[in-house]
Amino acid sequence: MKAPVKDIDTYLSLYPEKVRVALEKLRHTILLVAPDAVEVISYGMPAFKYHGMLVGFAAFKEHCSLFPWDGKTIMEFKDELKKFSVSKGTIRFTIEKPLPVTLVKKIVKYRVKMNLEKEARKKKISK
Repeated sequence: MKAPVKDIDTYLSLYPEKVRVALEKLRHTILLVAPDAVEVISYGMPAFKYHGMLVGFAAFKEHCSLFPWDGKTIMEFKDELKKFSVSKGTIRFTIEKPLPVTLVKKIVKYRVKMNLEKEARKKKISK
């Protein structure tokens, strides 16, 4: 059994260059939209927190995935995700057919908005 990774750089170092380059681009895009997001490892994969879990990503044998941490996001962008394999909380893509940067930006902006709205509701309830 290998030791769990402690940070995103270590996670990325475990993959071939083509995979690393694609996931670094995804990482850069996420941080471009949410520069105050905190990088973490969650469930053994790279993730970002911003007022709660924001998004995560991972590499697999045949594909990579973006995890928006909720099913609402998949439904919100279902038309733009038609060319990709999706499930309730996963968007799958390949190195040869990556997610468009513009779509990743939209998804991350949406998740930031959802997290801020959720936090505001919690604060309102606790008053």
